[in-house]
Amino acid sequence: MVLEIADFAVQPGTEDQFSAAVREGVKFVSDTPGFREARLTHSVETPTRFVLLIEWDSIEAHTVGFRQSENYNRWRALIGPFFDGAPRVEHFDDVL
Repeated sequence: MVLEIADFAVQPGTEDQFSAAVREGVKFVSDTPGFREARLTHSVETPTRFVLLIEWDSIEAHTVGFRQSENYNRWRALIGPFFDGAPRVEHFDDVL
């Protein structure tokens, strides 16, 4: 299992719309083979910051299976307009 952590800054005043777009668009992510689950978190201290956590069977399920699919373009079309800068995305393996 690989955990994708995507850290988003969104434009001020668009927090609710961004959350709604992620809820709508997660169907495009979850349709990808190797997807396990997703969770969106919202910063208490920084209202324009969100962190999306997605579990994948492998890094390739995300970087190849999803990122090279048409569903990725649909996903980005929904959530991209709310970005305030590029998201930071990294992959993590469990240690403990």
